[in-house]
Amino acid sequence: MPLQLPLDKFPPHDTFAAMKSYLYFRYATLLATVLLAFGLVTHGRAQVNTTITTLDDAYATLAEANHDYKGHRVHAMKQIEMAVKELGGAISGHGKGREPQGTSDAQLQAAQTLLQQATGSLSGKALKHVNAAIAQITEALAVK
Repeated sequence: MPLQLPLDKFPPHDTFAAMKSYLYFRYATLLATVLLAFGLVTHGRAQVNTTITTLDDAYATLAEANHDYKGHRVHAMKQIEMAVKELGGAISGHGKGREPQGTSDAQLQAAQTLLQQATGSLSGKALKHVNAAIAQITEALAVK
């Protein structure tokens, strides 16, 4: 018995219409798949861009802090820079302030909060660098 395809079940005068419907269905499925994949890629890239912006804000906040904190602030900045590089971005925030110790401490705490927010969307080496930056800030804040 020969193999019967779904189109073979239609009478001869309906075969063209069935083939047309089948092809429309196939093209619509392919189009939907492509659009869905594009949407997921775009969403993923948007999330990475948001994370890079958050990390860049944390870096800029640390850059504005005036005090050295025995090098821990600078080490945290380097870790953030490496995390952003892992994500394919670049640090744009550079600044230097001249504020009192209390203000500088508040900036470090703000940067630490930004970094903790970013950890939820990170993995791999970028997450490792951000966690190291958080640890450096914790040590910096212990310096008095």
